[in-house]
Amino acid sequence: MKKSIRYIFITAILISVAGIATAIYMYTLRNKNLEKVKPDFFITASALAEEFIKDEASASAKYIGKVLEITGIIKELNAGENNTANVELSSDSDFSYVICNFPDNKAVAGFETGKEITVRGECAGFLLDVLMTNCAVVSKRDNK
Repeated sequence: MKKSIRYIFITAILISVAGIATAIYMYTLRNKNLEKVKPDFFITASALAEEFIKDEASASAKYIGKVLEITGIIKELNAGENNTANVELSSDSDFSYVICNFPDNKAVAGFETGKEITVRGECAGFLLDVLMTNCAVVSKRDNK
């Protein structure tokens, strides 16, 4: 009798763990390609950085987890980990920028500093710079 209760208890725990793992996976599942996703906000890199600098808590509540379409000037290009790329967009602040992470470094081929670009991505937060993930190029043009 004790063995059957023990097996039922272990089975119930395993089913619960599997259910929780599935729920977490479904909750965190995101559309990696945001190219065709309608953005929640349209904003410039300078305005976005300024909002986070002025009131981080309010800007976090407003933007984190949302899809933003951001227009700005490319300040710097960096290779990220695992074939990703980071594009830093200038802001009016000397201390804060918008960093856009692209899941595939091929997406930023041909980018040059000084060019204006519009990207769509998900706002991940603010750590001195605004962090955007899963970015996709909407448009780019020569600003020189």
